[in-house]
Amino acid sequence: MGVNPNPGYGQNSTDKVEIYREFKNSEDNNLGIALPAGIVRFYRTDIDGQIEFIGENQIDHTPKNETVRLYLGNAFDLVGERKITKFFKHPSLDFIRESFEIEIRNRSEEVVEVQVVENLYRSMNWEITVKSSDYEEIDARTVTFPLEIPAEETRTLTYTVEYTW
Repeated sequence: MGVNPNPGYGQNSTDKVEIYREFKNSEDNNLGIALPAGIVRFYRTDIDGQIEFIGENQIDHTPKNETVRLYLGNAFDLVGERKITKFFKHPSLDFIRESFEIEIRNRSEEVVEVQVVENLYRSMNWEITVKSSDYEEIDARTVTFPLEIPAEETRTLTYTVEYTW
């Protein structure tokens, strides 16, 4: 059925951790009007009370009550490392089991919230059978594991997924 049995399939990854900002275009967020396409810039107050620019990106026309999600660049103080720890392809059944370990190192002085996004490429029929953290199913082939990582600490996420077809 076109399932790729290669253990390395879909395993390209990087140690970069991407930063996104997400907000709902709602009255609760002092918005709630149709936003025109354009550039959105983000600023924050630094340790000395000075306003500093932290990133920008472009949005498309966004109706009220829709979510805006913007990529701001890669984190300086977060490092991610992902590796496959086990791989099994049944010799006669349409079945693959693979396990992963994802380590996130927070080298900053602040607690960070991270969403580890995993794409389950091999088949639409998958089941996560073992996990070190709860996950949310985003769509038929994507899950996200929310993690909170204290300052100067490391968290390791592990999970096993089984595919059938």
